[in-house]
Amino acid sequence: MPNTPDSLPRRTQRHTPTQIGTRGAPGAHVPAVASEQLFRGAAELHINHGGVMYRLRQTSLGKLILTA
Repeated sequence: MPNTPDSLPRRTQRHTPTQIGTRGAPGAHVPAVASEQLFRGAAELHINHGGVMYRLRQTSLGKLILTA
């Protein structure tokens, strides 16, 4: 079977807290919050950002999905 983009496994890029949101600001402090603190046992939460309501939910595999 040829190695086409559809046949290759996807590689997920992992970020550390210091990598997230610090582009252009080396050494900048980035607050970190454990997802357990946000969800408090719920499977989803709503975030009002600039008048737009977003839905943050946990998948059965433990991933996070943010939708507007």
